[in-house]
Order: sequence, then C-alpha cells, then structure tokens
Amino acid sequence: RHSRRRRDRLPLPPHYPCTARLRPRTSSAPMMDKVEALASAVGVPPLALVPLAFAAVLAALFVLDGLSHVVLKPFKSPPVIGAMPLVGGMAAFLRGPIGLMADAFPKYGEVFTVPVFHKRITFLIGPKVSEHFFKAKDTEMSQKEVYEFNVPTFGKGVVFDVDHTTRAEQFRFFADSLKSNRLRQYVGMMVKEAEDFFAKWGDEGEVDLLDALSELIVLTASRCLLGREIRETLFAEVTTLVHDLDKGMVPLSVFFPYAPIEAHRKRDKARKDLAAIFDKVIQARRESGASEPDVLQTFIDARYKDGSRLTNDQVLGMLIAVLFAGQHTSSITSTWTGLLSIANKAKVMPTLEAEQLKIKSKHGDTIDFDVLAEMDELHFAIKEALRMHPPLIMLLRQCHVPFKVTTTKGKEFVVPKGHIVATSPAFAHRMDGVFKDAHEYKPERFKEPNPEDKAAFGSFIGFGGGRHGCMGETFAYMQIKTIWSILLRNFDFELVGELPEPDYEGMVVGPKHPCTVRYKRRKL
Repeated sequence: RHSRRRRDRLPLPPHYPCTARLRPRTSSAPMMDKVEALASAVGVPPLALVPLAFAAVLAALFVLDGLSHVVLKPFKSPPVIGAMPLVGGMAAFLRGPIGLMADAFPKYGEVFTVPVFHKRITFLIGPKVSEHFFKAKDTEMSQKEVYEFNVPTFGKGVVFDVDHTTRAEQFRFFADSLKSNRLRQYVGMMVKEAEDFFAKWGDEGEVDLLDALSELIVLTASRCLLGREIRETLFAEVTTLVHDLDKGMVPLSVFFPYAPIEAHRKRDKARKDLAAIFDKVIQARRESGASEPDVLQTFIDARYKDGSRLTNDQVLGMLIAVLFAGQHTSSITSTWTGLLSIANKAKVMPTLEAEQLKIKSKHGDTIDFDVLAEMDELHFAIKEALRMHPPLIMLLRQCHVPFKVTTTKGKEFVVPKGHIVATSPAFAHRMDGVFKDAHEYKPERFKEPNPEDKAAFGSFIGFGGGRHGCMGETFAYMQIKTIWSILLRNFDFELVGELPEPDYEGMVVGPKHPCTVRYKRRKL
C-alpha cells in the first residue's frame, strides 16, 4: 500500500497514455489559433483584440442606425430627427420632451420620429394628425406595452399586466365606480373633508397652495377611494407607504422598472406592506357582508363575465391604479386653477365670485353634485388651467398596425408597425392654430356659442380622448369644484411673488415651488 501511494505521487512520463493526451482537440482550438494569428498579424496581444472588436461592432451599429434614418427607412415613414446614432435621440429625449418638440416641430412639422436606442418614437403633434391615436382599437394601438413599467407598482393581474379583453372588463369596474349615483355620494365626502381641512386655517396667513391642496386631495382620495377603515384608523401608515410607492416611480423606472436601486426596493416593500393591510380590510368586508359607499367596495363586489372576482391583491392593485391616475393630476390642476385665477384676479375673480353668489342665493350653503354641475364659470377656469398646464405632458401607445397620417400641409406618412406613438397635450394646447392666443389665460374661450375646443376633434386633450378618454374626468371636476367653491366663498387671496413656472423635471408636471399665496378669511 505504501509503495502504491508513493507511485501515485510520482510525475507521469511524457509517453504515459493519459486520457487528457488522448482527448481530441475541441472545436474552439482552431478559432483560438485564428485569434492568435490575427493578433500576431496586427501586432497586439490576443486580449487587446476585445476592445477593438467592441469598437468595430459599435461602429457598425452606428452606421446601421444612421442608415436606418434615411436609406433603410421604411417607405413613406415619417422623417427621423437629426441626432447622433444610438444615443442622440435618448439624450434629446432625456433633456426634456417639450424642448425636443419645440426644436423638431419647426424643422419637421407635425409628424416626426425620434430614435431611442433600438426603438422609434413617432410624435403626432396637433389635432389634425392625432385622430387615429385616440380612435384606434386596442389591437391597432395599445397602451399595455408602453405602460408595463407600472406593473411593479400596481401589481400582477391588473391593468397593464393583463390582455386586452381582461383589461376591458377591469375598465368596466372602474366605470362602475364612477357612475353618477356613486359620484353623488362621493361629493358629500369631498365637501366634508374640504370644510374640515379649511376650518383649520387661521383668519389670515400664507400657505404653499400646492402642498396644501396635495394634502387635501390625499384626504379626499382616502375617503372616497380607499375606504372608511383606512381614512379613520390607518391613514398615517397608508399615506407613508403610498408615498414610498410614489417615489419608486423615477425616470429610470420607465426603461428598467426592476433595476436594483433604493427607490425600487422601497417601492417593493411598500407594495408588500400595503397588500398586508388591505388584505385584512378586504377580507373583513367579505366575511361580514358589510357594504360601504366607496371605490374599494365596488372592486370587492366586481365580477367578470364568467362570474369570477378580483383577488384581494388585485383589488389593491386596482385601487393603486385609480389613486395614481388621479392624485397628482387633481392636486396639480387644482393648484394651477388657483394660481392662474389669483394671478389674473382683476379679470377672473369677479366672474367666479358672482357665480358663487348667484348659486348661494338659489341653494344657500348647500354644495352637492347638482349644485356643482351649475358652476360653469368655475368649470371653464379649471379647464383653462388644464389646457395651459396639463400634468401629463405626453401620452403613449404601441403601434401594432401601420396607419396613414396626413398633415395640415397635405403631406402623407405611414407610421410603421412597432413604433411607439406619442402625442403631447402640453405642446398641442399651445399651438396657435388650435387655440387663439394660446399662451394667454382665457377661461371664456370654452363658452358657447363657439367654444374653441369644439372646432376640431382632439383640440382639447387634457383628459385624453376617443376610446381612452379619462373615465375620472367628472370625478376630477367635482373634486376641484368642491375645493374652489368652498375657498371662493370663505377667503380672499393674493399671489406672493411671481407666478411659478412648470417643473418639467417631474414624472407628472406641476408648478415649481414655492406656490405661496396670502389668504384672508371673509364671507362672500
């Protein structure tokens, strides 16, 4: 045994029939020989060929991408903006869509394409060219692919994580929660939250209007959407988690929604914690048979055509989708409504106050659904604020079927299948060919007999339009009218400093801070 162990340690002679020596050469050997030969010919070590190969591939991609803008461009497809291949379009896009459109529109007109890496984003600017965008079927122009980055926030099995048929049924659930009989109940909740909130203001003082109204919108949304249990006992905890969920939506999320960054980790933890909270609330309602007048109850009771229902987690996902669709947009639009009205106080406020006095003489201090519906002047003021400063500056779709588009100058283009298609309320609303004196604040532009937004389909797209017009439009108007009817009846306002500029760095565009106004309590 001892001699065998020693023999095992001895080196093998060169002629020993080792299996390693008998193994045939692998297929990679000739390739390595070629690489070594190439390196020798070039006069560099083999490893030095790696960056050279990378540079060659990159150069080829630059050439092909450049050719795809002109030579290899599909027949009759829109013009491609002049940008550095591969990264130029992305750089221009990230600098700001509004600036990109402002630069491209004079050069290329209403239809143009922006290359973003391997994708193509075709812009349709203005009502003439964007009609198909709003009227096309989901099988032709789809939201799902371009908004899938919301899935980690909303959750699995809802909205952008389901097929077209299922999503259509889920939109029916949304519509059921916003029927007029439901809205009448919500208005009572809105009025109570607003009156309690403004009762805490002093006789005079200064507030940041955006901060104040954002806080109120969250209170209202909690009561109308998330339910009595959340508003009365779990508000602070849920608000904190929703905040983390909201902050998990950063520009990087659009392209890499699962990137391992701190904002996403907080988002995922908040989503998990919210699921645990709502699971108890939902299950308690299911077991007790209790019924509450809120959106949560509508989703609990909802049934698909086959009789199945949403899981508890999917109910939460639907609630998050509704909350995110309305929370920021309502707080921003209610803020702009106030800022623009106060900045144009001498011109606008007398009309708004006269309307409130007229309605008070007819209905007293009552504010309900029918009373709010009579506030036309306030409606126009809100709509004009939304025209000038829409919170969503871009709307997106994925093109599944090529379509033809004709510009106001008669040029025809065909938008190819596979393009992302974009339109912009923020840019289109400021076009002089769409609205007269488009950069001026004129609520009266929407009055009969010749309202400017009715001159052409898609002139006003603050709430989208066509097949995918915002189902929460009436809810939003009721919410903002409730806030400002109470404020107009109880306070006088002055703007502190200059009118804020839009903050285009946000995912949803609102006014830059500060939004300070000075208030003084008084009875109208």
